[in-house]
Amino acid sequence: MRLLVYSHDAYGLGNIRRMLAICEHLLSEIPELSILLLSGSPMLQGFRLPKGLDYIKLPCLNRGETGEVAVKYLGMGVDETVQLRSELILSAAINFKPHLFLVDKKPYGLKNELTNTLEHFQDKLPDTKLVLLLRDILDSPEKTVTEWHKNHYYEAIEKFYHQILVVGASKVFDTAKEYQFPPELTQKTRYCGYIGRQPGLIHPSFIRKKLEVSKEEKLILVTPGGGEDGYQLVDSYLSALTLLPAQNHITSLIICGPEMPAEQKQLVFQAAENNPQVQIGEFTDDLMSYMQAADAIVSMAGYNTVCEILSARKPAVIIPRDKPSQEQLIRAKKMGNLGLFKVVDPDNTDPIILRDAILNQLQAEVNSGYQLDMNALPRINDYILMLMSQTVYERQVKKIYQKSASTPTLVLSH
Repeated sequence: MRLLVYSHDAYGLGNIRRMLAICEHLLSEIPELSILLLSGSPMLQGFRLPKGLDYIKLPCLNRGETGEVAVKYLGMGVDETVQLRSELILSAAINFKPHLFLVDKKPYGLKNELTNTLEHFQDKLPDTKLVLLLRDILDSPEKTVTEWHKNHYYEAIEKFYHQILVVGASKVFDTAKEYQFPPELTQKTRYCGYIGRQPGLIHPSFIRKKLEVSKEEKLILVTPGGGEDGYQLVDSYLSALTLLPAQNHITSLIICGPEMPAEQKQLVFQAAENNPQVQIGEFTDDLMSYMQAADAIVSMAGYNTVCEILSARKPAVIIPRDKPSQEQLIRAKKMGNLGLFKVVDPDNTDPIILRDAILNQLQAEVNSGYQLDMNALPRINDYILMLMSQTVYERQVKKIYQKSASTPTLVLSH
């Protein structure tokens, strides 16, 4: 069976990390599955890719803090680059002939680059199933509903897509209700829960030994995700660190993220130079190993990072991003109210407030009475396998019909 996956990846590492986690699980559960991934992520080659998955790297587009799409590397205009990406995607669809097309977040793709591909499936391969994957929260309801009406996303889903899979829980954020899905779309919507993460590849004791963390010390992991807008979080943490009492023996590991601008990364290194208890890294594709080794985590509220924190069951201080999207802010507030971690307002990252939050979490136990559903991967597997099996059956029936229709009829004459 063949699965085509689209991940537009215009900001950070969130989309590609989420889609790779899903792909890896599907490959482990569905025999003889082949996955072709279409992605614009500049870091795709930095991840371990499972057997059975290959990819087509799309030219990079970037969505900065303003939310405006720009070309990241090529000396081309946005429209030219989108046209190039669109033609690459369509060519892949025509030649790969997938049983299912899994699309991340945007029904028409980034800048409507999937339009021709969606129409191709409808006209030439109508048995191919189309599934839209949505994370729990896209943006504020007001902004999202306005955007979806403006871009005709509701109509696109009704016309082209067979199912909507939400990697979230309606008790945390009711995606269909908040974003005003019409009844037809609500009927197509399946809540899968959050994406639980498998344990890391390295035992915590080896991580702590590698970082030279003694038994008396606490290890704090600081991670701003991809890092493109993560400098403020790291700088705030380093300021709070100077206010910690001397009796608190703390080792800090700051993983800046591969997309933190070079000049900001240099500032982080300079700030950490005079503190031997601070270590700096740029990127790891095995963040879970470091989370499991940490005593507490300081991070933003990206979907993947939150899922990893909850899977590792670690105390955390969360400073959510509040622009250009409200997604992280909403997620942090909803989950903070459930007692899943401590949230610090991004507009008030006073070092004293952050210091107190960190000390509180170092003494805390993960003991929230709310048990978040972390079983998205097996549910996604079940939904996708069922739809792909339908496609296989429909294509087999079609072949039998075409073969019988082309078989000449023997006419006996008397």
